[in-house]
Order: sequence, then structure tokens, then C-alpha cells
Amino acid sequence: MKKLAALAVLWTAMAGAMAQQAKPADVASVDGIIAALYDTISGTAGQQRDWDRLRSLFKPDGRMIVHSPNKEGGMNTRVMTVEDYISRVGPVFAKDGFFESELARTGDQFGQIAQIFSTYEARHAKGDKPFMRGINSIQLVNDGQRWWVQSLLWQAETEKNPLPAEYTKPRG
Repeated sequence: MKKLAALAVLWTAMAGAMAQQAKPADVASVDGIIAALYDTISGTAGQQRDWDRLRSLFKPDGRMIVHSPNKEGGMNTRVMTVEDYISRVGPVFAKDGFFESELARTGDQFGQIAQIFSTYEARHAKGDKPFMRGINSIQLVNDGQRWWVQSLLWQAETEKNPLPAEYTKPRG
């Protein structure tokens, strides 16, 4: 048990050290951190993603959560660490190009917290027709020094659950 506790402390320290290496422009604003999120996961098939950059955007206890349909017609929620996400998508990105971009955004901010609904489109190559759309719900916190992603929850559009029009057009 002591070894497990020591490993947890070590991991937290390492994650914190990695997070401190964030590019200042990535974490100085809500716009910067959202742009960095999309940039880190996008690339051609086989292109190595900058996983350290992705890690640097998230609080050490931050989570990535996908809410998606299951075979029985219901919904599953999968909660992942950033490391879980990297392990999950690494083989997919090695085989297929993946470019995710923001189509529209709504959001609210109070003090040092922000909640963003970022409508996305995904393509296998720049310029391709999107093969998927959905919404990223992004919860951000600011510790007085920088912005952090606390959680990123997403759900893709389906035939039974199309995106509402108000989430597909940029708001002024």
C-alpha cells in the first residue's frame, strides 16, 4: 500500500511538472487553450501528436469523457485520464488522419471558471467533407497564473440526435 501511495505522489508531481511546461500563449486565455486543444489532436495519418502539449493543458486530475451510443440503444459514458485518451487514440491516429476544428462556440465565465460548448467537425484530411460533428463541453479553471482544462466531455451528433441549429452557427 505504501508503494502505491508513493507512486501516486510521484505521478502527481510528474504531471504537475509537465503541466508547468505549457506554452504561455496556450494557457493565457480561454481562446488560446481551446485552440491548443484542437491543434494537439489534429494531424495526418501517422503524424506524431504533441502529447506533452496536450498534457500541459489539463490539470493533473483533469478528465476526458466521451458520452456515446451503445449497441443496446442506450448511452455509455467513458471517463478517461489524459493518458487513457492518448492510449486509446494513438493507434487510430497512426492509421487515419484526424483533423478536428471548431465550428461554433457558446460559453459563460464567472470569475476564474468558464464553461464552453464548442461545436466541432472532424475530417480525415484538411479540406475533406466532415465525417463527424458534435459538441465538446469544456470546463476551464484559472489558478491566477493560467487557464487549465479541468474536464472535456464530448458527444458526437447522430441521426437520432442531430445538432441543434443554435450550436452550428458562430455567435457574435
